[in-house]
Amino acid sequence: MSVRDQEFSDFVQARRSRLVGAAYLLCGDRHTAEDLVQTALAKLYAAWPRIHSRGAEDVYARQILIRTSIDAGRRRWRREVSSDVLPEHPVPGPDLDGRDELVRALAALGPRQRRIVVLRYWLDLSIEEVAADLKISTGTVKSQSSRALDHLRTRLTADRIDALTEERV
Repeated sequence: MSVRDQEFSDFVQARRSRLVGAAYLLCGDRHTAEDLVQTALAKLYAAWPRIHSRGAEDVYARQILIRTSIDAGRRRWRREVSSDVLPEHPVPGPDLDGRDELVRALAALGPRQRRIVVLRYWLDLSIEEVAADLKISTGTVKSQSSRALDHLRTRLTADRIDALTEERV
């Protein structure tokens, strides 16, 4: 194995699960998240010598993941199609407490707000890093994240209240 392949392999081993988690929160589907990460890693590998020499692997991986997510959302064939046949064995998503509730709440956000929340709070990036990754101003990051968090608080609280109400009935 070449030095390049070993360095890339080490990077993937260290960061893949975090990238899959971020992709899952961006798109809400485990299989699509795996596809997004696979595409992002293939693109990263192609640019590895240039990116690795500057130490920009994480930034580049995040940017590729975000752009791949945007591109996937634009494709017509990605639209949901109804089916009267259920899959034989459903595959569970990541094992997170309240995963379904969180994914539903994130899905209710607009794409930009969802990206900002995932980058800012899931990947723990600074406001400046999020702004640079999404090519928007820091003011936009602040205002959109504030609105998104307000929406999430309202949505998650309402879902919990509805669940408690249903249990009592």
